[in-house]
Amino acid sequence: QRRQTAVTLLNAHSSRSHTVFSVTVHTKENSLDGEELLKTGKLNLVDLAGSENIGRSGAVEKRAKEAGNINQSLLTLGRCITGLVEKAPHIPFRESKLTRILQDSLGGSTKTSIIATISPAYCNLE
Repeated sequence: QRRQTAVTLLNAHSSRSHTVFSVTVHTKENSLDGEELLKTGKLNLVDLAGSENIGRSGAVEKRAKEAGNINQSLLTLGRCITGLVEKAPHIPFRESKLTRILQDSLGGSTKTSIIATISPAYCNLE
């Protein structure tokens, strides 16, 4: 299925969803003592839909609801990352589908890189 886009006042091809592409690799190796070891690696490539100011974008009805859902999942992702950094006793992974999918890739011994595309235009200052 193709990714959903829609026209808003701010973007002619506004993304209406997040995209997660996951690759899991399993390898088998033999240790020096002949024991078989199974190693697993997982790579998630995630394209997040940007947060949206509903008033500025002109989103109404279905588009406004989509924008609200996108904003809510981004807020939950932010709360999860903050909780992990602050070593909080509870991390709200179950509050969004996005964070539930990425749960095993956010904590522990994972490595994460973030690439952000940010517009320097004056009209985007809030």
